[in-house]
Amino acid sequence: MNKSIITHSEEETIAAAEHFSRKLLDGDVVALRGDLGSGKTHFAKGVCRGLGIREHVTSPTFTIVNEYIGGKFPVYHFDFYRLRSLSELKEIGYEEYINDEGVCLLEWADMIEEELPVKRYDVQLSLGATNAERIIHINKTS
Repeated sequence: MNKSIITHSEEETIAAAEHFSRKLLDGDVVALRGDLGSGKTHFAKGVCRGLGIREHVTSPTFTIVNEYIGGKFPVYHFDFYRLRSLSELKEIGYEEYINDEGVCLLEWADMIEEELPVKRYDVQLSLGATNAERIIHINKTS
């Protein structure tokens, strides 16, 4: 799978992610990449919405991981922006989450590149021509 989408608002980005979530299976990993403000958290919100998570979804910037239970699958939402070292991954149980049954959403995945599973979805978000426009590239690796 290799797909590009252009959205024109936060809600369109969330809706695009919600549509994408229909492809996800138990155990899938979604690596989210992009600059600050590119829409990674909005994309994560859409995936969660699509998987039936009704909780308020926020970026786990200070806690590193938020767990959302109660949807189609458990969702483990990571934000590695404030990660100081790869050794912190062991402390938070990253490997157990990645190998668990559930969907892992990894914001700032480029910070842990060498720890990413080979099989995953890479989602690159970037700013478009206007403040609200986002360009989303989705690629499935194997």
